[in-house]
Amino acid sequence: MEVNPNFSANAKNDFNLVEKAKEGNQKAYADLMQRYKDSIHFMALKMVNNKDDAMDLTVETFAKAFENLEKYKPDFAFSTWLFRIATNNCIDFIRKKKISTMSIDSMVDDEGDDRPLQIRSDTLNPEEHSIKKQQNEQLKEIVERLPSRYRTLIMLRYFEELSYEEIAQQLDLPLGTVKAQLFRARDLLSNVMNRNKKSLRSDF
Repeated sequence: MEVNPNFSANAKNDFNLVEKAKEGNQKAYADLMQRYKDSIHFMALKMVNNKDDAMDLTVETFAKAFENLEKYKPDFAFSTWLFRIATNNCIDFIRKKKISTMSIDSMVDDEGDDRPLQIRSDTLNPEEHSIKKQQNEQLKEIVERLPSRYRTLIMLRYFEELSYEEIAQQLDLPLGTVKAQLFRARDLLSNVMNRNKKSLRSDF
């Protein structure tokens, strides 16, 4: 199987471990789990806010990944594939718990970066859908207060759900610049939201 030539050294190492794991090498399984278990657990903990649930979800994530290892294709890094499984696993858990809203910094994407949780509207009842829509409108109003370059990045990443690579291509920017500016944009957005909350509290 041909590996993506753009892979980093870590991604290539992961690919080699995956190939060994497919052959039944137990140490390769252990190495993959050791490498990512803390990151997966941290992501799950942020999403479900419960240590026991996060630990269960972490174990489930690796179980699902290892059971479906033959389906992994090296078009993307193993870490990307693994975090996508973890994210979907947590979202399924959250839906079952009927948790319908979380803050903008309550989720991590498949590359380990903060990303808002998006729960499809067809999982919500009419009242919840109305609340979710109102929250999205309020969030867009707050985003509009950001400097234009940060506003554009937030809209592309979180509302249009483009990947970092797609944003870099669309804006003709280096990938590293996109990631760095998105980090700054999230920080600015968080500050604006915090000021907004304080303002609302002072009105009462």
